[in-house]
Parts: sequence; C-alpha cells; structure tokens
Amino acid sequence: MNLENFLYRLHFDTENARPSDLEVDWGDAPLPYKLYRGQPVILLPEDVSLSLIDQTVSQEMTIPQLGAWLWYSYGLIQISQSLLVTTTSADAESESFLPLVMKRRPVPSGGGLYPSELYVYLKLSSIPPGLYHYDVAHHRLVQLREGNFDHVLNRALGGSCPVHACFGVAFVSIYFWKNFFKYDEFSYRLQGLDAGVLLGQLQEMANQLGVTTAVHYQFLDKVMNALLGLSADQESVYAVVPLSLQTEGGRHSHSLAQWREKEELASELTRELPEQKHVQVIRSKRMRQYPALLQMNEAAMQASTRAFRRYSDQAESKRPRRSDERILLPRLQKPSYDLAEYCRERFSPEMDFIRRKTDQNQVARIMEMTMSALSYGNDLGENQEAAWRRLSLFVSIHQVEGMKDGAYAYEPLEHALYPIVYGDLRARLQEGMTLDNVNLYQVPLCFHVVGKRDHLINQLGFRGYRIQQMEAGIVVHHLLLAAFTCGMGGHPLLGFDVENCDDLYNLASEEKTCLIQIPVGHYRPRARFQTGLHG
Repeated sequence: MNLENFLYRLHFDTENARPSDLEVDWGDAPLPYKLYRGQPVILLPEDVSLSLIDQTVSQEMTIPQLGAWLWYSYGLIQISQSLLVTTTSADAESESFLPLVMKRRPVPSGGGLYPSELYVYLKLSSIPPGLYHYDVAHHRLVQLREGNFDHVLNRALGGSCPVHACFGVAFVSIYFWKNFFKYDEFSYRLQGLDAGVLLGQLQEMANQLGVTTAVHYQFLDKVMNALLGLSADQESVYAVVPLSLQTEGGRHSHSLAQWREKEELASELTRELPEQKHVQVIRSKRMRQYPALLQMNEAAMQASTRAFRRYSDQAESKRPRRSDERILLPRLQKPSYDLAEYCRERFSPEMDFIRRKTDQNQVARIMEMTMSALSYGNDLGENQEAAWRRLSLFVSIHQVEGMKDGAYAYEPLEHALYPIVYGDLRARLQEGMTLDNVNLYQVPLCFHVVGKRDHLINQLGFRGYRIQQMEAGIVVHHLLLAAFTCGMGGHPLLGFDVENCDDLYNLASEEKTCLIQIPVGHYRPRARFQTGLHG
C-alpha cells in the first residue's frame, strides 16, 4: 500500500476511504471504553465536585483531585436520552421515533465512539506507585504495573523530560477497533483528532488545578506500549504528557531539554521490561482486519531516539500579504468560567442552530482563545510563530455586527482579520456538506482549521500526519471552549468538500489545506432527558 496515497484518500477522497457497501454491525459494536479483568483496582471518590473554581493542587495531588481531573477530562459525566426521528424512503411522510441514549463525556468524539484510552503513571503517597488504566465505566484506576519506572520513561523520551521531578505521566492511546468498526479506514483520520481533543482537555484541566504539562509526540513507541502491556495490533500510545506541580511564585518552565546524544533503541529497552499480559473486554466477537491502519502505525513508529526531530520553519516563506485591508480586533481580557460547567453543558448543535445577534467582540474572543492553544509546551519546538505556521485559522462570516459578510484569514500576531472574498458564502458551504445534518444558513461563523498540505511528512515523517491531526484537535478543543464562553456552541465536521474550502480561502498558493470545519453559533435547547452521574 502506498501510504501517501492512503493519506491523500483520507483527506481529499473521503468517499473512497470507507466502502460504500459497508453495513455497520451495531449488534457487535465494541464497548466505548476498555475493561480489564482480574487486576487490582483503586476506587476513586464518586462525589466529584460540581465546580473546579479554587481547586488548585498545593503540596501533592489528593485522590479526590486526581478523581476530578480524570473524571472531567474523560469520564462518563452524563446520561442523555432523546428520540431519533426516522423516515423511510418508501413513505417520506411517515415518521418513526427511536430512543437514543448517549453516554456523554466532557469532550466530543467522532460518532461518539471515543477510540482513545487514558493511562497514568503515578507517584503519590496515597497509592502504590505504578502504571494505571483509567476505568471510565467504573470511575476507578486499574493497576497494570507496580513500581517506579522513571528510568525507563526517561530513556524512552530521549532524556528530554525530568521524569523524576514529575508526580505523574499521562498516556493517550488509540484503540483502533473502537471506531474502525463504523468508519473503516477513515477512522485513522478521526483517531488523531480525537486524541488531540482529549489532550486539549487534559491540559485545560491541569491548568485549572495548577498542574504543569507538556505534550511529547515523540518517544519510543514499542517501549511505551510494552510498559502498559498493549498489544500493537490493537492499541498504540499516541502522546505522553508528564505532570508536575507549579513552583512557588510561578510555573515550572514548559521548555523541554534537548534529547540526549546517547542513542536509545526500543528493541533494547523493551527487553528490560518483564512481559505483561492482561485480560480485557471489548465485547465485539466479529472483528474485521485493518491492515492499512497497522501499516500506518508501524510507519509512524520511532525505534530510536535518533529519529526524534524538532519542527523547523526556517525554509518556509511567511504568509503572503493578502491585501492592505484588515480588521484589527479588540484585545479582550480572558473571560472567567468554570470548566466543570462547560463539561456538563457542552453540546454539539446540528439542526439546533438559531439566528441571534453576534458581534465583533465575540469573534475576537474566539479567535484569540483558540490560537492561544498553540502556546502549549511540546517537543516540536518552543517557537510559537512556527506553531502558527503549522496550523492557522480561517473563518466565513455572516451577519456579524460591524463586519462584512465574507471569508477571512486570522493573523494571531496582529490579532487581525484579513478579507479574502466578500459575500454571503452560506450556500457554497452548505452545498459542500456531504451530510445535511447541520443547517449552515443559521450559523454566523464557520471556522476552518488549516494545516500544511504535506501533513508535516517532509519534516517529521509519517508521524507528522498524526501530530498534525492531534494539534488540530487541541485547537478544536479551545475553539469549542471559547464559543462556550460567548454563549454559543460548535459542531466539528469532517463531512465537507475540502477542495471547495481550499479554493474559497485561496490556500493552494500556500500549500495548505482545511483539516476540519466547525460551524459556531447560538442554538436552541434540544428536547432530551438528561441526568448527571455524580455519586
């Protein structure tokens, strides 16, 4: 299989990334969470605080704080029940109603399937040190290995992180089958975005609690998988997030040290780890094969720390100046909000969008908060301008006070919008939708997260594709949070005509492309019964 052709098909030819005759076997669908059998467990408090204000960690993260961090990051926070209206092609006027039960989490996921799993390495006085899986279904920790693994993790990260100074490390993995069963090969694109949205939530929750994080996209994959006891043909770690506490008077620096000159090999380090085998439950009995995903995952793996790379934009040209005309947006104070409230109220409107007054201040807040996402600590490099060239933000605007309808490019340094084309673009965007599940005629803002057309492969190899998708997911997370602070909601979409949007924003000259589309606006409450899952 030609891997570059595979990625091209995922992005520009999505109809052929999923068999047209595929019938989803919902009766054999996997569980939306992973379950272990026969392992020691640590119960987490069920009476999670309804507010995260003033919940800062002081000397050491307590078990209640750990439970809140995990629960608000990726737990089952609500059960929602509504009715799904269906019609038959034979009788378009005949409607039937099917009960729709959703187990809601704090973050969105493609199709609500949640292919990511969350693991933690903890060194707290209140529990045995070791590696744990966050059991979402029971809100508890499942112990996978007991002991101190600082040395192994430090070597697997190439010595770029002082693991000994961290109280924990989080691991975000992808369990391939959990959304492959529905989306087939297209699931590979969704998996990176899903992992990125979870990374964004982990970071935001850490900020709320006063915990410092940095995302490592580069590590010895087979070491991390072996450490957690993962089977490479089922699941693989996508990102590693060390956790440390703020120092008095400020945070620890997000800056990451240079990788050590001494080469570490995954093959040698894995031999030092005793093999772990765990009994797990995923429910599906008739699993199809996914060779393309496994081939992509293998091609993206790093077997030596010599393969680690910093991202550099020195050879890249600056963004071309589109026009002398621009709109300087107002600089606003970051709004105060309770992240716990966002987690409970987060909603992805579909046909629920309604027209309501939208002003320039709301646009300015969403733009600034969204692109601030790329100031996070990571192992790609500390140059924020380089991060803003890896990903950028474009928007199509309709009926926003003080602004003309049209398509705009956002410049973070100037905090300004540059017009690309004026006019009402709603019909063009609606016609580009592959599904009629969102009414864009009711939406004042339609955002597009834009990235390099080569998906960073030229600099970071095939690992660059999933890094790009994860960073796009982090940006999407911040955009949805920013929209919430403006009283609006957003719905991330991959079902849109990429070439149509690339042409709209004249992206070909910059060798960039639209990665994801997010309509944002006000919406009406949906008729549904909803209850929280607090203890």
